[in-house]
Order: sequence, then C-alpha cells, then structure tokens
Amino acid sequence: MADELAKVTEESARGGFFLISGSAIATVIMAVASILVTRFLGSELYGQYTLALVVPQLLFLFTDLGVSQGVTKFAAYFKLKGETYRIRKVIKYGFVLRASVGIAISAITYLFADTFATFLIQRPDLALYVQMASLSILPQVLFTTANSAFVGLDKTEFAALTANANAIAKAVVSIALVLLGYSVIGAIAGYVVGYAVAAVASGVLVFLLVRGKSESKGEGNTFYVLRTMLYYGFPLYLSILFAGFIPLYKEFVLSYFTTYSDVGNYKAAVNFVALMAVLTIPITTALLPAFSKLNSLSIEKIRMFYQLAKKYTAIVIVPITFLIIIFSREVVEITYGSTFESASLFLSTYCLLYFLVGIGYLVLPSLYNGLGETKITFEMSLITFLMLAVQAPFLTIAYGVQGLITAFLVASLVGTLYGLEVARKKFQVTYDALTLLKVYLVSAVSCVSAVLVLYFGYPSLIFKIGVGGFSYLFLYVTLLAMTKTVTLAELDKASSIAGKTLAFAIVAKPVLWYMRKLARFKQAL
Repeated sequence: MADELAKVTEESARGGFFLISGSAIATVIMAVASILVTRFLGSELYGQYTLALVVPQLLFLFTDLGVSQGVTKFAAYFKLKGETYRIRKVIKYGFVLRASVGIAISAITYLFADTFATFLIQRPDLALYVQMASLSILPQVLFTTANSAFVGLDKTEFAALTANANAIAKAVVSIALVLLGYSVIGAIAGYVVGYAVAAVASGVLVFLLVRGKSESKGEGNTFYVLRTMLYYGFPLYLSILFAGFIPLYKEFVLSYFTTYSDVGNYKAAVNFVALMAVLTIPITTALLPAFSKLNSLSIEKIRMFYQLAKKYTAIVIVPITFLIIIFSREVVEITYGSTFESASLFLSTYCLLYFLVGIGYLVLPSLYNGLGETKITFEMSLITFLMLAVQAPFLTIAYGVQGLITAFLVASLVGTLYGLEVARKKFQVTYDALTLLKVYLVSAVSCVSAVLVLYFGYPSLIFKIGVGGFSYLFLYVTLLAMTKTVTLAELDKASSIAGKTLAFAIVAKPVLWYMRKLARFKQAL
C-alpha cells in the first residue's frame, strides 16, 4: 500500500506540473491576445464583443451535468483497477451525454439569440453576435470533456498541449481577422475557431488513447453506465451552478448598493484574483484522480494523502497570497494607473480567501469528488451560497464593497469548516496544526525582504515587484528547508519525482538542489 500511495503522489505531482505550466502558458497567450484585440477594437467595440460572449458563457454552465468530473474519476479508478475495457465505455458515454446537451444548448442559444440579447444583456442589436458566439458551445463541450479524460488517464501533458492549441488558434485568428477589418465578427470568429481547433485536436488524442481498449469484455448495460455517471455527477452539476451564480449575485448586490466607481474598482481587483486560478484549478484538477485511485485503499491511506495534499497546497498558495497582498498597490497601478484608488485594498482583502487552504479549502472538494461523496461537495456549495445570499446585502449596505467581500470570505469559511467537520468524522482526518503553522509563519517572516525592497528600493514599480518578489521567494525556500517545514526525506522524494519528467526536472531541480543542501547542513548541526 505504501508503494501504491507513493505512486499516486508521484502521478499527482506530475499531473499538477503539466496542468499548471499549460494553464500558465495559455493564460499568457490569451492575455496578450486580449490586450491587442482590445487596442485594435477600441473600448466600445470590445464592449460589444464582451457582452456577446456573456450568453454562451452563461449557458455553457448548464452543459456539464457533472459528467466531466465523472469521466475523470471513473477513468482514473478503472485505470488503477486494470479494467481498461470500462475506460472506453465511460469516456464514450461521457462524450455522448455532454455532446447531446451541448447541441441542445447551442441550438437554443442560436434560435433564441434575439430574446437573450434583449432580456439577458439588454442589447437587442447584438443578436447576430450572440448567434455567432453560440457556435462555440459544442466545441467547448467536446474540448473540456476530452481534458477530463486526459486527467483521468494521467495524460495531463495532452491537456496542456490542447489548451495551448486553443489559445494560439484563438489569438492568431482573432487578431488577424480584426486587422483585416472584420471587427467584432472577426474577434468572435477567433473565439469559436480556437475551441474548434482544440476540440478536434483533443478528440483525435482521446481516440488514439482509448482505441486499443476493447469494450467487448463486460459490455454491461448502457443505462447502468449513464445512471452511475449522472448519480455521481448531478450534485456536482448543482455545485457548478451555485459557483457560477455567486459572481453574478455579487455583481447584482453591488449594482444596487454601490457606485459605478466602486464596481469598477471591485472588477479590477477580481481580474487579478482570477489569475490565481492558474494555480488553484490545476491543483484541484490533479487531486481529483489521485483521490479516485485511493478509493480502494484504507481510510488511513486516504487520511495520509489528504494531509500531504493540504500541506503542499498551502506551501504553494500561501506565499503567493502574501506576495499579492504586499504588492497589490503596485500591481494595480502598473496595470490600470492611479485612478483605481480602491482596487488594491479590495484585492488585498479578497486574497485572504486563499489563507483558508490550511483548513482544506481547494483540497476538500477533490477529496469528496474523488471518493464519490459528491453530495457533500454540493452541501458545502449550498452552505456557502446561502451564507453569502443572507449576509451580502446587509454588509454591503453597511460597508460597501469591503462588506461584500467580507460576506464572501465568511461564507467560504463556513462552507469549508462544514466540509472539514464531515471529513473529520467520516475519514478521521486531523488538523496538523504545527506543520501548517510553520508554513504560515515562514510565509509571513519572508515578507521582511519584500517589504524592505518595497519601501527602500529603486522607485521603479516594476523593479520593486521583480526584485521584491524574487527576494521573498528566495528567503521563503531557504526558511522552508532551515525550519524543517519540508524535511530532507520529502525533498529527496520530490527530487526523485521531478527527475522522471524532463520539463519538471528543468524547473524544479535547481530549487530542490538548493533546499536539499540547506536541509543537510541543518541536519549536520
């Protein structure tokens, strides 16, 4: 069992690396493309482009039915069990189910574009653009389903590859067509083509992965397979809907109780918080198949992996959170200028959300989804939504945007604590206070170097962020090793895992080499 747990840890680390690197590269490509398209179109036309995508992006939430995570879970589980003939069936029916819903939603969006444009976004003149954008729904459904299969089959490098194919195709086509004079239509065409290219590429790769996995053995009942996936996925579907409605509800509350300036500053802050998804989504995605593979092991092994996942998630997320808080004013000023006076304060407050990783935020949903306890994930989402719905209006009236953010933080805390309490009772997970306290203290103490650069360094904002960020991370990894927050044995294991993947080794080996040297020095004292 120890070997099996080690293998799961290795595969999870490898998967997380490819997902994070792929997501980061794709995000950079799309960010550059977005900036160029914005400049070429101008604010008014770019506003039309943005609003035209609201309808398909919103209705896309209704296409999942929880099937994507079901494909990941069951593909990973059957791969571990060696029941390869079931993998093809799960993936095939996952595609069929999601594609059927995707076609229906796409058709509804296309046929009723006038209605959606008039009543949903209050822009009847954008109906044609909404129709065009609706063509992105089906390829996006196929692309995301294929990515779920890649994660479940431990082929996350393919997920990274197709994510970059999507970003490159979207960037090249949209920029080219806008420059050729196709304006908003060109930008939307690029958006659609990006997903179409990714859907074709990922579909071909999935076919190549599963074509040798025959279904002839244990053909079983098609209805049973679909029922199992829907039973697993429906609570997740509801959770996804709640997660999708939360930002809309927050903006609805802001529109009633705050000024245009407050809303603008809030949105500017949220745009930066969204960049954390480059780290958080790959981590939670990589942990889902890991917990799925642990489903057949003892509760003790599940508990051990949960503690390990929580510790290393905190080691990655907590220092990044501190960095964003320290340099929030500088980041906002570089990006938006000095007119967004409140955005840095809102950004700093909102980032407090990620300090909840120490009590299981980000990890608990993967634990429950991987073990098939999706009902608990739904309950966590429901509690979070209800807490926010009740508090937000009152706190926003009293304290403005800060009150809304506080309501969201409290709601997230209560939802996470509920999930933690259930995990404690059901899987005997414990709160490793000493180890986590070390992570938070090391992260906090490392702020000293960044603050010194911030207040006594060269006046250039870019210099402060670059040098301050580097000095912070250097001190942070030094203290991790010197305080034994990460032990020599853990560093040796991490080095072994990194060495098995060339790209991972290139990035991680220098840092791990430095930390191992410090750990050996500390051990010799």
